[in-house]
Amino acid sequence: MAGLWDAALRGEAAVRRAALAAVDAALLEGVLMRTEAEPNASDVVSFAPFTLLPSAVPSALFRQAYAVQQDFNLLVDAISQDREFLERALASTVKVDDFTARLFRIHLQVLEEGLAQSVFLGINRSDYMFDCGAPGAPALKQIEINTIAASFGGLASRTAAVHGRVLKELGMAEEASRLLPNNPSEGLASGIAKAWELYGSQSAVVMFLVEEVQRNIFDQRCVENELWNRNIRVIRKRFRDVFEKGSLDEARRLYMDGQEVAVVYYREGYVPTNYNQQNWEARLLLERSRAVKCPDIATQLAGTKKVQQELSRPGTLEKLLPGRTEAIARIRATFAGLYSLDVGEEGDKIAATAIANPDQFVLKPQREGGGNNLYGEELRQVLEKIKDSPERTSYILMDKIQPQPTRNYLLRAHSPLKASECVSELGIFGVYVRQGKELVMNEAAGHLLRTKAVEHADGGVAAGVAVLDTPYLV
Repeated sequence: MAGLWDAALRGEAAVRRAALAAVDAALLEGVLMRTEAEPNASDVVSFAPFTLLPSAVPSALFRQAYAVQQDFNLLVDAISQDREFLERALASTVKVDDFTARLFRIHLQVLEEGLAQSVFLGINRSDYMFDCGAPGAPALKQIEINTIAASFGGLASRTAAVHGRVLKELGMAEEASRLLPNNPSEGLASGIAKAWELYGSQSAVVMFLVEEVQRNIFDQRCVENELWNRNIRVIRKRFRDVFEKGSLDEARRLYMDGQEVAVVYYREGYVPTNYNQQNWEARLLLERSRAVKCPDIATQLAGTKKVQQELSRPGTLEKLLPGRTEAIARIRATFAGLYSLDVGEEGDKIAATAIANPDQFVLKPQREGGGNNLYGEELRQVLEKIKDSPERTSYILMDKIQPQPTRNYLLRAHSPLKASECVSELGIFGVYVRQGKELVMNEAAGHLLRTKAVEHADGGVAAGVAVLDTPYLV
């Protein structure tokens, strides 16, 4: 696997030519981001960072990741409807993690009042790495499942065309023809459109709830465009707009500027810095409404690291997915070792093991968005500090996955062209829609491959560490 494109990368001049063609192709295809200098204006834009060449992905693991996605959709949906499970799973976390606690309080408040929402839309992305730590063939191991604001479905829909152009530039037209079609934009939009249709008001709009700083707007516009093509009106609002102008009528229909909102699609709201008191009040207003939230707050809680760890306990999947033996086997096959740091003997023992062997583990807080996990010496120092405090329960431990590095060029604006040793992470998008108790859509909706230099342990494309990539099946 390590030397897939070695022959093509021998001549420096050929690499430079290919890189120039690649950047122009990215701009032509719309693989774009706003600049750091002007994150809220599109007057000057740049290409989103990406690899020069597609990365090798074992075809059996790629197929396995797709095959389990509908099972993960069912699982997330089941967790979101199981109040007792969420209460039990997050009992220790809500005592020490204020962010999770506030989300959970809104969840309980909405349940006490009675749900106005009857249509549920889930858009998630399950992320994996290829573990070569054990003898034998590489294994597919889940890093996490993102249940809110799972990004880059839009730009991923446009990246394969760029890599196809690069391969042709390097005289590899046949290899270019083997790149798989991939259109998560269309898949995500089809879920939003289905939820909009079931909401049942032709004049209602879809609201993208967006961040104050919107560098990644083109990724969102790809999905938005698909909705406009279906004649579904889209508005873009921030939490502060909802606080100032959002209202509910007596039937708890949500209105923004006098327009009824059928679907709220969150591209914001997943980290504590997204919230001040006004934004928490806006979030509560949205949750209390009849509008379809993607995700509703229970589904956001289903994506926490603590829930991920609790799912790995024997018997848990069987309770959540009764009678689905094959689905459970497919899900469980992707689990890496996950460990609770709850107060007690079990937590004490694993904390001591991780302090003694910090390179074998990852320490994960209850946070989304990349750049939060701790490794190696940093992991050891933090665990040493919190090992005797209840604060440790705001983290989980996971076995560190050992992928096989490969050589590639990571193309970034204003950065020198140099080869890097890289590792990749494969994400599969899942979309499901439920009306009452009936699941009316359950699909895998495309993929995202992100690649980063081995020296960067953690972080995604938006965090500035990983770059967009395309799988080349081997």
